[in-house]
Amino acid sequence: MIFICYPRCTTCQKARKWLDERNIKYEFRDIKEDKPTYDELKSWFAQSGLEIKRFFNTSGIAYKTLNVKDKLPAMSHDEALKLLATDGLLVKRPLFIGDGFVLVGFKKEEWEGKLG
Repeated sequence: MIFICYPRCTTCQKARKWLDERNIKYEFRDIKEDKPTYDELKSWFAQSGLEIKRFFNTSGIAYKTLNVKDKLPAMSHDEALKLLATDGLLVKRPLFIGDGFVLVGFKKEEWEGKLG
């Protein structure tokens, strides 16, 4: 399993603490240093069943600077995934990728449902 986060993000810190308290093993990955690739994002998006907007960090500076809110409705999934792959900080975090599931953002109830 892979845990992808931005270490300075408080939500990511809470998620990591939650995982560690439950002794859930994972590979740690810093989203800024090792951003997700287009192919990874494409796979995770398909596996997640979520809307493409859920993969964007809508409160981030890059999202606002690039005016993604206004551009996203007209973008294809492919265009959106290519944009996400350009900057790890555009991607909603944390991400937790397991066998057959993808968790986007830290929602305790959702994580408990998948990870116990």
